[in-house]
This record gives sequence, structure tokens and C-alpha cells, in this order.
Amino acid sequence: MIRVAVVRDEGYFGVPVRVLLEGKPDLQYVGTLPLGGELAQRAAELWPTVIVIDTEYMVSQVLPIAAELHVTIPSCAMLLLCDPAKRGMLPPRRWAGALNFLLKDVSGAVLADSIRRLAAGERVVSPLLQAASLNTDRGLSTRELEVLGLAAEGESVNDIAGRLYLSGGTVRNYLSAVITKTGARNRLDAIRIARKDGWLR
Repeated sequence: MIRVAVVRDEGYFGVPVRVLLEGKPDLQYVGTLPLGGELAQRAAELWPTVIVIDTEYMVSQVLPIAAELHVTIPSCAMLLLCDPAKRGMLPPRRWAGALNFLLKDVSGAVLADSIRRLAAGERVVSPLLQAASLNTDRGLSTRELEVLGLAAEGESVNDIAGRLYLSGGTVRNYLSAVITKTGARNRLDAIRIARKDGWLR
């Protein structure tokens, strides 16, 4: 039996993943968890085979969450449902992590098949998302967006360094690079520009 947990934004409305999985005898829905504090520990209690992340957050903001989940439940595969119309929800060009990518409006049959493939140890990345990612002009690197995304959530330089296993100086260098590349006046202005351009929620 493949155990499937879902992670969603609180207050986010869309077709619930559990509804798409109904009637699939080999898939067991084990619960939905909100994005937020202690997510990794709460997910570990459900011990899922696959976690489906259905969020309005941008990929750069999901990467640190996925990294924490992977450390806590290394055997668990993760699938992020993405909207190709939002540039910030496209897969990173270079990503060797545990995160997989599928379209948000995917059918129940395709979602179930993807979950089965992940449970069997395969990788899943929608070709449509891959193509959109390659054709998108992205001035900032994935790591720079990841650091900026955490800064946008109010994390301090030390907090970001701890979550991403970086030094404080490296985090400051990434933030300086972001400010320079976006032409921003400061960190807050860089966050505003990244949100306006569709790279952050």
C-alpha cells in the first residue's frame, strides 16, 4: 500500500488531492497537513511513502521545506503541483533534490500514476513544466530565490543560514547579489520586485 500525505496552504481552495485519489485501492490517503512550523515532525508521524505539496507558494519558497522533509523522512518522495502560468512555480533548471514536479490541473489518473512511479523510485517532472522553465528568463539563481524567499517570510540571516546549512556570510552574499541583480535599493525592495515579477508569493 502506498501511503500518501498532502501538504496545503491554510485557506487555499482547489480540488483536494484526496478527492483525486479516491477509488485507487493501492493508494491510501493518510492526511492533510498545513504548511508551517513543525511540518516535518508532523509529517513523520504519518510516515507517508509520497507527499503531495499543493500550494500557492513559489518553488523557491518550497525548496527549504522539501529539504527539511527529506532530512526527516529520507525514504519519502515529494511531488509539487505547479502552475506553469506563474514563473515562480516552474522547476529550477538544475535541481538534484528530492522534489518532483507535476501540473496543478492534472487528472486523477495521471496523479495516481505519478505517485506509483515515485513510490517505485522513479523521478517525475512534467515535460510541459520543464519546457516552460527552459524558456523563461530568470535573472536570479534558484539558491538566490530560495534565500530571498526565506527573507520574505521574515527569517533572519542566521535563521536562513541554519535552515539552508550555509554560513551567515554566504547568506549575506546571496542577498547582496539579489539586490544588485534586481536593481533594488535594499532587501525589502528586492522582495517587492521579485513578487511583482512572479518569483515569490
